Amino acid sequence: MYKRKRFFGICLFLFFAIPSIVGQIPGELTTTNNRAKKAFEEALQKYNLRDVEGAYQSFQDAIRHDPDFIEVYIVMGEMFQSINEHQMAAESFASAIEIDPDFFPNLFFYASESLLALGEYQQADDYLKRFVTFDNISENMRKMAAFNLKRCDFALEAIANPVPFDPQNLGSNINSQFDEYAPTLTADEQMLIFTRKMPRQDRENVHLGRETEDFYISRKADGEWMPAENLGEPINTPGNEGAQSISADGMYLYFTACSRSDGHGSCDIYVATRQGDRWANPVNIGSPVNTSSWESQPSISPDGRTLYFTSNRNGNTGRMDIWMSMRKRDNTWSEPLNMGKVINTTGKEMSPFIHPDNRTLYFASNGHMGMGGMDIFYTTKGDDGKWQKPKNLGYPINTHADEISLVVSASGNYAYFASEQNDDTKRTDLFFFELYEEARPAPVTYMKGFVYDAQNRDRLGARFELIDLRSGETLVKSDSDQRTGEFLVPIPLSTDLALNVSADGYLFFSENFSFEDARTDADPHLYDIPLHPIREGESVVLRNIFFETDSHTLMSESLSELERLLTLLEENKGISIEIGGHTDNTGSFDYNKQLSENRALSVYNYLVENGIDEDRLSYQGYADTVPLMDNDTEKGKARNRRTEFKVITNL
Repeated sequence: MYKRKRFFGICLFLFFAIPSIVGQIPGELTTTNNRAKKAFEEALQKYNLRDVEGAYQSFQDAIRHDPDFIEVYIVMGEMFQSINEHQMAAESFASAIEIDPDFFPNLFFYASESLLALGEYQQADDYLKRFVTFDNISENMRKMAAFNLKRCDFALEAIANPVPFDPQNLGSNINSQFDEYAPTLTADEQMLIFTRKMPRQDRENVHLGRETEDFYISRKADGEWMPAENLGEPINTPGNEGAQSISADGMYLYFTACSRSDGHGSCDIYVATRQGDRWANPVNIGSPVNTSSWESQPSISPDGRTLYFTSNRNGNTGRMDIWMSMRKRDNTWSEPLNMGKVINTTGKEMSPFIHPDNRTLYFASNGHMGMGGMDIFYTTKGDDGKWQKPKNLGYPINTHADEISLVVSASGNYAYFASEQNDDTKRTDLFFFELYEEARPAPVTYMKGFVYDAQNRDRLGARFELIDLRSGETLVKSDSDQRTGEFLVPIPLSTDLALNVSADGYLFFSENFSFEDARTDADPHLYDIPLHPIREGESVVLRNIFFETDSHTLMSESLSELERLLTLLEENKGISIEIGGHTDNTGSFDYNKQLSENRALSVYNYLVENGIDEDRLSYQGYADTVPLMDNDTEKGKARNRRTEFKVITNL
């Protein structure tokens, strides 16, 4: 007998009709027993009325009257298959095949589907190989059988060659007696937000369903997750919230909500901004991302400029596709683009997660070659900007069951996911595991600290840009907290980077660096950033202005810094500046004087050529007369070789 408790919980949500297989079975019913025929007809009527328990009892009555009544086993198998009771379905189909293997060839295909769902790959393979020997089968089913044979081969090979996998439960501070799923992390792994499904307590909102989904948050202290707390209003509402993605800096929460008054369709994507320990009111991100269709499962890139999401909108390749939209200069979103046939298939693609490296995408699919259900895949973006062929994450991370979503830490070392416990409750908990080397993204570390006013030390909200100096690509766009000035910026390892920090009414901050080691919560990259108000006499060192050795020719890596200086001058028409060139003490004073002046002149000329009135500009070469550090070390010499600007007037 099947497991009735779990069975009825599923069947409440299904639509039943007269089984489709009945119309495929040739000829008259095989039984001559009238009582068996009557019981079979009663079973079909009950099945059509969604009375699955009653249908099952009537099918059993028919079998008692005629144990070889093959149609009963066939239709009963379809009934169980339609409600995902695959063990019962496989047993029913097997009984029919045992009675007469040639009666209905399609039985071998239907039976193999349930066996695939159970992870019985060898038996499914045997059935499929028998199925394709029949002549009177449709070409479409023959093609599906060929695909599933490849899937069996893949699964058997994967099981024979498992990948490293040792999942660890996140513990009682995170997991409860209820279901927890859909984890999302900040880059420093200090903030975890997830979804918890619980029985609804408020009778007034019973029309919303018997269960409610809310976000919960936990923070890490001394390497341990603290007890999770309800994220509260205004994020959580009496309705359901889920499928969330927190930005790498922890400042923005993108999530899905359904059937809201400001919604465009069944489910829409919303965003909320963190302000200190509170969240601002969520905002529907609007069209063209949200439509009258279903949009869900957002994932925001580390530069904040690309949103990946799942939709069943027009233009899909399959039932569900992954789409992407770009943030425009006015902060609206571009018309979404389907991610194409490299990623999307005629099946379902769901749960995209873009790693903070901005080059590795993890997602779930049942259309790519896998273990039979939804598997987790990953793909990387090539140097040409195109996504590569996805790779299956492997067994036992992927199994015959559905693996829906996975997120990976910024360091790339650990993955977090939801899984059912192996007990009678079938409760879903959150786990983490060390991700094997081949499936890891490019490692990303992080820098954290706060921005403050250099004069009065007040904390400031500021804008961050992290730029790859070699490619000129903006890797991260972020903001410090408007209340606390705190920031968290994910940073790729072993890359030469330019950091620009700016705020209205202040001169921008400029720095360049390259980190070689990933930091942890016990040893983070800490960096507090002072911003100087725009006033006469204040100066900024332009750390990302570069010249050829012993030359005043600007290198291409200087472009992002020059553009930032242009923007400052365009937005503050009342200021005039002096550009100063500085050297270390290597070489003669006369040589260094001329070199420093020529370098300052190169920056001056760039600004004039790009529209800045020369009356607002001057330049000066200082050689080694204004050192920032002594010239006794290479580090000191490097800091002294610089270009800077000073505010001369501020009208």
